[in-house]
Amino acid sequence: MTAAPPGPAFSVHDIPFSTHGSWFDISPVVAEKTYADDLHLVSHQNGMHAVLRLVPLDPGTGDRVETRVEATPALLRWSGPGGRIDLTYQSPDTVRLRGSGLGVGVLAAAPALTPFSGSYFFHDPVADAHVFTSYETGRRYRVTVLRGTTARTAGSQALGGAERGLAVTGEADGTWEIAIEEFETARPPYPPTAAFDDVRDSTLRAFTGFVDAVAPWRSSATPAAELAAYVLWSATVRPTGLVTRPAVLMSKHWMDKVWSWDHCFNALALARGCPELALDQYHLPFDHQDAGGALPDSVTHSEVLYNFVKPPIHGWAHGRLRRRLPTQPGRAELANTYERLERWTGFWLTARRAPGSRLAHYEHGNDSGWDNATTFDPERVVVTADLAAFLVLQMRELAALADELERPEEAARWTGAAAEMQKELLDQLWTGDRFLARGAATGDTWTSAGLLDLMPVVLGEHLPAEVAGALADRIEAHLTPYGLATELPTSPHYRADGYWRGPIWAPATVLVEDGLRRAGHHRLADDISARFRALCETHGFAENFDALTGTGLRDRAYTWTAGSYLLLAEAHAHTVTDPGAAP
Repeated sequence: MTAAPPGPAFSVHDIPFSTHGSWFDISPVVAEKTYADDLHLVSHQNGMHAVLRLVPLDPGTGDRVETRVEATPALLRWSGPGGRIDLTYQSPDTVRLRGSGLGVGVLAAAPALTPFSGSYFFHDPVADAHVFTSYETGRRYRVTVLRGTTARTAGSQALGGAERGLAVTGEADGTWEIAIEEFETARPPYPPTAAFDDVRDSTLRAFTGFVDAVAPWRSSATPAAELAAYVLWSATVRPTGLVTRPAVLMSKHWMDKVWSWDHCFNALALARGCPELALDQYHLPFDHQDAGGALPDSVTHSEVLYNFVKPPIHGWAHGRLRRRLPTQPGRAELANTYERLERWTGFWLTARRAPGSRLAHYEHGNDSGWDNATTFDPERVVVTADLAAFLVLQMRELAALADELERPEEAARWTGAAAEMQKELLDQLWTGDRFLARGAATGDTWTSAGLLDLMPVVLGEHLPAEVAGALADRIEAHLTPYGLATELPTSPHYRADGYWRGPIWAPATVLVEDGLRRAGHHRLADDISARFRALCETHGFAENFDALTGTGLRDRAYTWTAGSYLLLAEAHAHTVTDPGAAP
């Protein structure tokens, strides 16, 4: 029998080791831009919290030893002088560890226990196991020794400052094995279960099934497809707390939320292979839609934030989603989506249109998703062309849904509203060769060297040819060898690590590529896709990238980047095999 391939290797400094459904990972990344010397069990319940430190030990002296860490989707390994430690996920809340020739220390990450922080550590006589109970996560972490010797414990029942944890070493043959579980209050003692290798193989089969579903088209021409799939698979959490559905977090590093436009790109990437999970991604923020129709800024385990919103790309996304789903949603589901999109659109047309204005405005750059883009330098409460374009597409999608639901009057109303807004966009903000931004209160207008000003290209086939052509020319000026810089590199405001003031971002790439392609500018769309795919294949799936060097920036395991790669790679693969295929 041929062994299953282990899957792509990756660095845990870039991508955390986790499994589908789990709320914790194993990683040296313990806070924003903070890397520890040892791997930690890091939870994302009630925020991001390093709970346990996992330390490879010399079995003779008990001292920490230096090791080399290797990771593949189902197995994490420490290799050191004279031995190794392996870790695999048995389930979303349980990991198994085994060692040979090396011991392991499982220690509380927090140095002190206070009435409101840290981890209390004790031996549980019922389960004959050691337990850490964490104030930060509100969960317990139980360590059961399955084979080997508890060489020492420290800090059992201690208060205040103390080292807390246990060290495990091998039996006579030098081997040991433990299980670490995360749970709420109580559960039966850890039971005898499958062998470690069987647990690992089961996890690998689950991952392989996911890859085969979302990227059956992968080949040597799309070399990053399996790793992109792992980033999505491992960042998925089961419904818990305020997360109402299975959710793909943006990362299991510090960007451990679902923001209300990021989710659209992951939904599209998952649609063909995992349609139910894709629909869950699309609808999750809508589960928290407020009374005025607004979507939250973000959703995570224990908080939903409404202080900002995100751009209304949801009509654009839903239209693409429906084309990608293997089976179309039923009438009841379409009606539910229509009602949600209608309320979201109504929010922009009422709460975000000043008296006498036919165009909506953002209240801050954060509302646009392009937080600090130079478009928002003169003023923050701004009427922008991208917002009008997204609303035009959203109203067109509402018209299409109303038509399918046999509501002709509503379809006609949305079709008319979309046409009226597009006319206002062109009449008010188009100068003949570029789009303006306008202060919502002052009426002052300006332009920038930012890519955001060019985003009305998302209107694609709905744009007049001369407008699409002018936008395409300006977009091409933003191309570097690695992709689309969000600020022209020649701009005095360009910053290499300036967030939306220069770096390359996945969502802008996908939106621009799609709009150009629908407007007939296939050569430029192909070029943008090729450069972004090559960027990910060389530099991974970072939150964003230095536009002039390609270096990954900020959070290095970002799911909308991985999802965007899968979208573009799939379209490329289908075009190669069938030049007439639609992307």
